[in-house]
Amino acid sequence: QVQLVESGGGSAQAGGSLRLSCTASAWIYRRTCMGWFRQSPGKEREGVALLDTDRDTYYRDSVKGRFTISEDRAKNTLYLQMNSLKPEDTATYYCVAQRESLCFRYMLQKGDFEYWGQGTQVTVSS
Repeated sequence: QVQLVESGGGSAQAGGSLRLSCTASAWIYRRTCMGWFRQSPGKEREGVALLDTDRDTYYRDSVKGRFTISEDRAKNTLYLQMNSLKPEDTATYYCVAQRESLCFRYMLQKGDFEYWGQGTQVTVSS
């Protein structure tokens, strides 16, 4: 059993920044794909960014150049730095993890990760 706990959500103005954190209750980084998904009411869940233990990263096109995914393995923590925020970034953001797998770009569309956090709300005002 692995628990993922997100934090750092909140409100920001368009053009502002937020940094999301996800802390895992157990070690899952030896060979793992981790990342962030988001969902707004009435919309399908969508992958935002992925990072695996080979340090390969994948981003959906709409956040490239604005968001950066990173990790601190010593702290069992995954981060999502969100800069140049736009109102369309408003959503509940979920930390996800899949053990025994590297990341592949197609996984941004999968949505069937093994572990999910409870979500943290991000609201961006114009």
